[in-house]
Amino acid sequence: MKSIFRARPAVEELRKRTSGWRQVRVWLPPVLAMIVIAFESTNTFSAENTSGWLRPVFERMFGHVSDHFWGVLHFWVRKSGHLIWYGILCLTWLRAWLLTLGRKAGLAVWKWRLQSSALALLCTFCVGGLDEWHQTFIPSRTGMFSDVLIDTFGGFLACLVVALLFWARPRRRGGNAVVLAVGD
Repeated sequence: MKSIFRARPAVEELRKRTSGWRQVRVWLPPVLAMIVIAFESTNTFSAENTSGWLRPVFERMFGHVSDHFWGVLHFWVRKSGHLIWYGILCLTWLRAWLLTLGRKAGLAVWKWRLQSSALALLCTFCVGGLDEWHQTFIPSRTGMFSDVLIDTFGGFLACLVVALLFWARPRRRGGNAVVLAVGD
């Protein structure tokens, strides 16, 4: 069977593939990703602690850097971590929702993709919010709504990449013109 990101399988095939205990395989990736996020939300991964082991690695590779430069670089490394990891989380949510909503007969392909993407983004936003709320209880961490927005944007970018790579396809319309069309 093709990747769930590429094509929608037949409803009967999806029902067989995701019935009973097989449903665990559908939802296990987002659960595992949330466990990793919960672990990363602890004191172990606070800015002070990650700087302590990241800076020596960076300086071993690129040479000594000033405290100011390291502070700016470390900030951007941590924020890009939010963007990338929550993008991955959103992909796990997107896969789970595509597999789950794909079992509904009569749902147009574009609606199936749109609903799955919207739910994946909503779940990503909620996990980001819960993660930041959790961090408000840890003295070495700070919960910031701006991080929730970065997390959600990472999820949006992941969904956009899926849409551009798998759902937008060239269609010929008269002559040699090629137009990108999303969905079916």
